[in-house]
Amino acid sequence: MISVQNLSKIYPSNFRKLKQFFRLPTKEPVEALRSVSFEVADGEIFGLIGKNGAGKTTLTKIIATLVQPTEGKVTVNGFDSVKDEVKVRSLIGLATAEERSFYWRLNCEQNLMFFARLCGLSDKNSRNRIDELFEELGLTELRKRRFSDLSTGNKQRLAIARSLITKPPCLLLDEPTRSLDPIAAANLRELISNLKNVSILLTSHNLTEIEELCGRVAIIVNGEIRAIGKPQELRRQHKQNQQVTISFELNKQFESLTFTREADDYIFGEKVSELLLKGAKILDIDTKNSTLLDVLESYETKGC
Repeated sequence: MISVQNLSKIYPSNFRKLKQFFRLPTKEPVEALRSVSFEVADGEIFGLIGKNGAGKTTLTKIIATLVQPTEGKVTVNGFDSVKDEVKVRSLIGLATAEERSFYWRLNCEQNLMFFARLCGLSDKNSRNRIDELFEELGLTELRKRRFSDLSTGNKQRLAIARSLITKPPCLLLDEPTRSLDPIAAANLRELISNLKNVSILLTSHNLTEIEELCGRVAIIVNGEIRAIGKPQELRRQHKQNQQVTISFELNKQFESLTFTREADDYIFGEKVSELLLKGAKILDIDTKNSTLLDVLESYETKGC
């Protein structure tokens, strides 16, 4: 559904030559993306993770035709994001973390009606679709409330609703659960996972959410894709460290022992043997394996 090929984006310094002529301080051009390539298959939920400033939002905006690339190209269902931008926009639903395009004096229903009509839906179809979205996203009680009076989380939910108005085959979700309370976030994740025949590019700082929803994940560092794979594959490629906590009873005292081990070493067996030789009774063993955060940090710190 989405194909990104050798995509690069450089933001030039404004009036750089003019400032140099007058010997004024200038900023260097910013390379936001560098030779980025990946594909999102039909019906796939594809995750994109990286720290702030890594290039996630710029990439999302290029796919959504809001920003043009410096080099490379993006196609959505075979249509070029630059040459066929109108067609690409009709295939995409976009929800960003900082939504600023709603009309603050209009209520929720009026806002969605405006955008539905803008997308070409009739009044009848618009109202039916808005009713469905309010029910699915738990916004029914807010339909007559002005946008300016909504909490940050409810504004985010309304942005999700707007992205789904036309039932697009492709969704771009930039931190969709940010600012949502735990229950609302869980409900939204369930909604996303249950969407059928929709390709989704999902960016999030919630790595547990990424693992729960995404079949594949790309790690982006300083505008470059450093790794792509299933979450479990990325963890396997990472040096596996495991934190182990053994709870035990010794001399009628309840104690615990915590240590870190590497995969395939003998530390775990040695620790258990030592405790048993002392006459300890093992009560519980808790292990914590490497996470996507560990993988991301390894690419960030090592620059590999």
